[in-house]
Amino acid sequence: MNEAQPIKSKNDINKLKKAAANDRDRLLITFGVNTGLRISDIIDLKVGDLFDGRSNQPKKAVKIKEKKSRKTKTFTLNQTIAKDLKKTVKDPTDREAFVFQSRRGNNGISRIQAHRILAAAAERAGLDYPVSSHSLRKTFGYHAYNNGVDLTLLMKIFNHSSQEITLRYIGIQREDIDAVYDGLAL
Repeated sequence: MNEAQPIKSKNDINKLKKAAANDRDRLLITFGVNTGLRISDIIDLKVGDLFDGRSNQPKKAVKIKEKKSRKTKTFTLNQTIAKDLKKTVKDPTDREAFVFQSRRGNNGISRIQAHRILAAAAERAGLDYPVSSHSLRKTFGYHAYNNGVDLTLLMKIFNHSSQEITLRYIGIQREDIDAVYDGLAL
């Protein structure tokens, strides 16, 4: 099995979102590329985690306990996520409902189902490389780094022990480094 790679093209991210089968699947993509959370943390989210109980509007900041690290993580819901949440979640008062609800009952989707959703969307979008649930997390890191987010901050977000691990993780390769030199014409 190939190692998951980030989606480096914003155009490909938009193609992937447009190829989503429904609003839930589009939100899954949007959520993953905008938060950098692991898929196991995304699929366990409940409406009450993301919506303010008083206003029934998406929260500005969300606090969860990560499954893998067992650490508390706080992250912000940006405007893109908030917009898709409002469109997707039909009843923001149903605090115990899963945001990424399975079509079979009241459970959330599984990791395997999330992978299938992404693989199918990538195929429909005509992407010529595999897209997995872990690609979303790496995409967040890749684009954050390219937008000037400090590598040390990304290390903290991902809980990595070195910059080398983070660079490799977000898919910074020789071609990306070469592009920096090619882009400078001082």
